[in-house]
Amino acid sequence: MTGKHTDRPLLSGAVVALGGGHGLHASLSALRHVIDQVTAVVTVADNGGSSGRLRDEFGVLPPGDLRMALAALCSDDEWGQTWARVLQHRFAGEGAMRGHSLGNLLIVALWEQLGEHVDGLDWVGKLLDARGRVLPMAVTPMEIHAEVLGHDPSRPDEVTTVRGQVAVATTPGRILGLELDPPDAPACPEAVEAVRTADWVVLGPGSWYSSVIPHLRVGELREALITTEAKVVVTLNLGEQKGETSGYAPEDHLAALLDHAPGLRIHAVLADVSSVKDPEVLEGAVRSLGAELVLAEVAVPGSRSQHDPVRLADAYARIFGGVESFAPWR
Repeated sequence: MTGKHTDRPLLSGAVVALGGGHGLHASLSALRHVIDQVTAVVTVADNGGSSGRLRDEFGVLPPGDLRMALAALCSDDEWGQTWARVLQHRFAGEGAMRGHSLGNLLIVALWEQLGEHVDGLDWVGKLLDARGRVLPMAVTPMEIHAEVLGHDPSRPDEVTTVRGQVAVATTPGRILGLELDPPDAPACPEAVEAVRTADWVVLGPGSWYSSVIPHLRVGELREALITTEAKVVVTLNLGEQKGETSGYAPEDHLAALLDHAPGLRIHAVLADVSSVKDPEVLEGAVRSLGAELVLAEVAVPGSRSQHDPVRLADAYARIFGGVESFAPWR
């Protein structure tokens, strides 16, 4: 974190943040300083690294993104930051433990002891004294399938099916659409209920097709997102991501969301002021959705890829608190 949060009273209300990886980590690190009820709903399609190995060996949900969300919700005191570091600790060496995260092993151990994914995550949250709850988007491990135009550069007009989160995140070509396998896996009931009863829902930032959009392909969760009375905030990435969103402008990210959930109602779109090359175009796209564009400084100073939780917290506080004027961009 690049700065120290100013002391502010927490806003009253419930927010649900959906995503995975570093993007969700940044958003949760901000949200726990803003509002008193925070729930993370996390993608469960990772198939690489320690998560992929544990998923294959034990048949469990990939724990890595869940672990990162729990670490983000740890408090700033000595207890919270010590446990956050322990949770994120990754073993070195040359043996079977190489590359495994201690937090991943702890989560899987509790799943084996308790036989239930949500209970296991709740117990880890209690151990950490986490400032919120972490839930999986589904209780079945899932695989991402993407239809990609021009995956083979020698055949730019050919559409190829690319399978697996790692492959989708790094694919050449342009992603046309995303599906999950199994296609009819039930959503985590607690996640669906959290979305239905939330005051605010935050989508993004994060890897658009491998962390954010997968939530919109889980039928019950997509329906909850479309029908909830909560106000939906989309937090855009700081730029395109090589591979899955190469060549995307900010408005293309919005279009991709709505392609996968046409009935989604968006209240506000948050973007970094320095990352938007043509704010008038983005504002037009946002207004056409009946939403408000919020441009603010939310990047780590000097970074083109990393959100600053301190700055994000300020922006979220303004949006949730109903402040009428945001950081000027004209």
